[in-house]
Amino acid sequence: MRTIRKGPEPATLTRHRQQLHADYDNYADKAALRQALVAEQRGLCCYCQSRIRATPEGMKIEHWQCQAEHPERQLDFGNLLGACLGGHGRPEKDQRCDTRKGNNSLCFSVCDAAHPIERQVKFLGDGRIASDDEAINKALNDVLNLNWSRLVSNRKAVLDAFRQRLGKGDLNAAQELRKWDGTQVGDLPEFAQVMVFWLEKRVAKGSA
Repeated sequence: MRTIRKGPEPATLTRHRQQLHADYDNYADKAALRQALVAEQRGLCCYCQSRIRATPEGMKIEHWQCQAEHPERQLDFGNLLGACLGGHGRPEKDQRCDTRKGNNSLCFSVCDAAHPIERQVKFLGDGRIASDDEAINKALNDVLNLNWSRLVSNRKAVLDAFRQRLGKGDLNAAQELRKWDGTQVGDLPEFAQVMVFWLEKRVAKGSA
């Protein structure tokens, strides 16, 4: 996960919210909303960092605070995120991200710039994601299921490729970091924050 810096909302969402009896279900321009969310998230799911696309088949629109308990935020752009399909229709053990989360609450926000989520989680060498904060760690596993086996394998593959390049001595950590940390424009590579975590450690070690 990485902190998402919210940008401007679609003009159609602003206009719709001003209408009488406006709600999320009768907002017609969800295509514009998907495009805005995917753009500001650099093409990555807000939770697992797998690839999302701005289509109904390529992503879900996630309400960080669920509509059932927070109807006043159903059209609040600051409450809206882009998530992967998360194993929709599969058994619960194979669901993740928004699909697994459902109406459950999270003890953190990926949009909280004052408490960046990337400073509260760590990516382990075996591909797992964890936190020293017990509540966050529980949310990662029980609410979002971010240590689902395939996600762990995908993260480990990214890390193993990094280690292989590191072993060959052809990796400039500081230059590589700019590729993954969002400095450049366009979509980020999948699971980019795994690389950022390890590259930042590498850069810090080199400057120590």
